[in-house]
Amino acid sequence: MNEMGWVMTHKERAERLIRQQYHCTQAVLGAFADEIGLDLKTALKIGSCFGGGMRRAETCGCLTGAVMTLGMALGYYDAQDKEREVYGIKKTEELVRRFSERMEGKLNCREILGYDLTKTEELAVIHEKNLMGKYCPGVLNATIEILEELLAEHLAGVPEEDETELDNMAGSDEMRTILRSQNRFRRFKRSVGELLLSSSKEIAFIQFDIRQFKVVNDLYGEKIGDEVLQYVREQLKAVCNDRQYFINLRSDVFMIVTEYDEESELVELIERLNARVSSYKNVKLQMTYGIYTVEDREMELRQMEDRAAMARKAAKQNAVSRILFYKEQFKESLYNRKFIEENMQAAITERQFMMYLQPKYSIAKNEIIGAEALVRWRHPERGMIFPDQFIPVIEDNGFIREVDYYIWGEACNFIKMCRQKGITFCPISVNVSRVHLRDDECIKVLSDLISGAAIPREMLELEITESVDDQEVSRKAYQLKDEGYTLLMDDFGSGYSSLNILLETPFDVIKLDKRFMESMMVSGKGKMILEQVVAMANKLGLGLLAEGVETREQVDLLQRIGCDQVQGYYYAKPMPKEEFFELLCAQAEASKGGGAVTAAEL
Repeated sequence: MNEMGWVMTHKERAERLIRQQYHCTQAVLGAFADEIGLDLKTALKIGSCFGGGMRRAETCGCLTGAVMTLGMALGYYDAQDKEREVYGIKKTEELVRRFSERMEGKLNCREILGYDLTKTEELAVIHEKNLMGKYCPGVLNATIEILEELLAEHLAGVPEEDETELDNMAGSDEMRTILRSQNRFRRFKRSVGELLLSSSKEIAFIQFDIRQFKVVNDLYGEKIGDEVLQYVREQLKAVCNDRQYFINLRSDVFMIVTEYDEESELVELIERLNARVSSYKNVKLQMTYGIYTVEDREMELRQMEDRAAMARKAAKQNAVSRILFYKEQFKESLYNRKFIEENMQAAITERQFMMYLQPKYSIAKNEIIGAEALVRWRHPERGMIFPDQFIPVIEDNGFIREVDYYIWGEACNFIKMCRQKGITFCPISVNVSRVHLRDDECIKVLSDLISGAAIPREMLELEITESVDDQEVSRKAYQLKDEGYTLLMDDFGSGYSSLNILLETPFDVIKLDKRFMESMMVSGKGKMILEQVVAMANKLGLGLLAEGVETREQVDLLQRIGCDQVQGYYYAKPMPKEEFFELLCAQAEASKGGGAVTAAEL
């Protein structure tokens, strides 16, 4: 299911994956991931494993993906269930027959494209004539249409209003769960469609989710998380009347479609629901609501839901209200997200992502002592895209992992270049995003990058943002520390539990957050707190670096209380790596003559 829409078509999902450079087997499996009970990442991994026939120009990758999708959707993968196995064989034969008819008997890539993918000279012709672009989209669309037909025919025999009959069907529990889910979605969409056609009242889509639901799973376990979701469903059933339809879209995201006369009725409905779902057992729950009031009933349901989703996401960023009505300017957010997701893979392969470096300075020496690696995106048509526009999107969809790996590699190569030029005194710190806290892949990636560049491990420093996930931060930090890395706690003072994390985690340096610095500078009491933080760091044997230093007053105060390392616009803004390298070279030359150079002097 797509983040922005529960009714996104299979073709749209597949086309999106193709644009992101996944191959056709992956695109088919990914398009039907929800129906076959897989998350998208797992579906793409499976598709990658079983796309080998396509790469050998044998069975078409679309057909391979279709056979797998059909088998997983209908549940005929249990060899002990002979009845289901026979049924599966018949369905597979029907799938291949219909595919063959649509493709005029062509079942492999060699026949469809007219050339052999495994032969270098013929592959060159395929690329030259753009034969994949010419033929493959039609094959992919035909495959999806056939799958939809077969699944619809299968479901046609399942009574929509009586799910108990599913319990008597042959097949696995997973299959019955999938069919129940499909039935609910079909009934929901049908009911909403009828409401839009028949109601003389206004119609609204209300979408909501549970704030920090992942934290609930992490702290209390997935069993409690599942109980919470079931509890919310039960409360929705108690609150909604027979003209108010609700559905659990995915995970912790729910939606209600209701008729109303005044907008105040919508807020009253939300307040009634909120009173019921504010806690479950000892777990406190906070909801975020987005509301779209329908203006054009001819609009596609997906577009209506998209608007409710945009309002919900805007509410998550709103510190004043947990309930927001849709506004037209939210469209820009949707378009921006779509643009980013369609172009982010190309930004990696075409090296549109650029590493910028912001120097770190010693106040006493007035010289560079390191730098932080940051990412910028220079798109060939849109120009410079700044982090606040794309980072939230790629953090949300998980692509931040690939961007981090890219910047880590750039940083290692920059360190290597500096060392080749005789500059050995400038460690580069890189950000370790939250996504890396949940797997150990990053440790291998870091090790491979450092080995490949042949640089000392201590020259690549790792910045981890303080987080509510104390245990995950601590576990990963100890692993990285055991590997020999220098660890920096980023944004100290901005989050949930800075002091607790310091007690539990082996950081080497803490970076004072810019906002923390600014708030401490406005009063005598704040300056005293800042002084005590510096003293605490010194007593604990921790390095200390102040971020966001922009004024001489801040520099003088930090120097007076014993914080020597700083980073901020007062000294230098983030800059392309080429400019930073020039600055380093100029400083190296100046140091030979006993002087120092700042960015402003370059």
